[in-house]
Amino acid sequence: MKLPAIRWLAEPTRFAALGRSRARIALGVLGLFLLLSLTALVTVGPPPVSGDPAKRADDQSDVVLYESIVAGVRHGGGYYEVAADALRAGNYPLRPFVTFRLPGLAMVQAHLPRLATMGLLYLLVASVFTVWGMKLRSGMTRWPPVAIGLALLAAGLMAFVQPDLWAFHEIWAGLLVALSLGIYRPNRWIEAVAIALLAMLIRETAALFALVMLAAAWFEGQKREAIGWGVALACLALALGFHAWAVGQVTTATDPASPGWAGLHGYGFFAKSVVLSTALRLLPMALGALLFTLALFGWIGWKDPVAARVAGTLAAFGLAIALFARPDTFYWALMIAPLSLVGLAFAPDGLRDLFRQALDRRRITVTKVVR
Repeated sequence: MKLPAIRWLAEPTRFAALGRSRARIALGVLGLFLLLSLTALVTVGPPPVSGDPAKRADDQSDVVLYESIVAGVRHGGGYYEVAADALRAGNYPLRPFVTFRLPGLAMVQAHLPRLATMGLLYLLVASVFTVWGMKLRSGMTRWPPVAIGLALLAAGLMAFVQPDLWAFHEIWAGLLVALSLGIYRPNRWIEAVAIALLAMLIRETAALFALVMLAAAWFEGQKREAIGWGVALACLALALGFHAWAVGQVTTATDPASPGWAGLHGYGFFAKSVVLSTALRLLPMALGALLFTLALFGWIGWKDPVAARVAGTLAAFGLAIALFARPDTFYWALMIAPLSLVGLAFAPDGLRDLFRQALDRRRITVTKVVR
């Protein structure tokens, strides 16, 4: 079967090297995940807004909570005392210590004018857009597919330019993860590690990204780089130790505890979380979930060292969301939202290479010549 030769990527995808049997298995796995993505239609969603003040006050959303903490610190309060009072006022859990966000972001925002904070946020968005624009240009053959890739990047950044979300920790950490991936090079990893450490000190769940990078570096034989990622994770562990101690000073055994993180909602919930965190939310849920799955497929196919690490990061957060996220923590997907849709630009080449290999009917005939 002859498929069109027009390519968007500068070189064939990883699927072009598969044998027919493996290509067919890969097609089957892709089909399975496309079907699983449709479970987004029946999986749980974010809880509805409730006016019952006896429950967690929905009119005091997480964003309002973080804004109130920043305001309290700006007016002279200590971070942990202010955060504990705000959590109690909103009927939020105060135990375990991870229910408190790390203090760094709130402390910085409390000492900056709102205009400066917004300027930094938009500068970070522009930086992500710029570095990934250069990355796409180097990996694609022409400007039209680059423009499509940039449009998909912008679709993933939709939530990150909303001024009302300036106090939301995942917004800043997700952008820093995307920037770290964008500037990473096999021989230039120190800056990527430093930016990732900033992301982890804002939202500790960014440690999943650092673990993926550490594993990739070790697997590729980059021992010094792997040590660098290990040092960053050790710094986070130290910060979390101090954080746990500080939280213990302002909480008691009578404070409410978190209901836990054992959602077990599956791949459909992961796909739904990404759809709700990006411009895909403007589409019907079924279509959005299918497109996200194809984007993940595209990242796996792009034959680029950074693409493999992006795919690993998406998979790591996907596993965490599918297993542990609750309906009201779907926003964990913001940690990967900036790059989540860009893989759609690589999917056409991946599908073509995969179908070509799966449908290959060429046979090799060995003829024995008798003299």
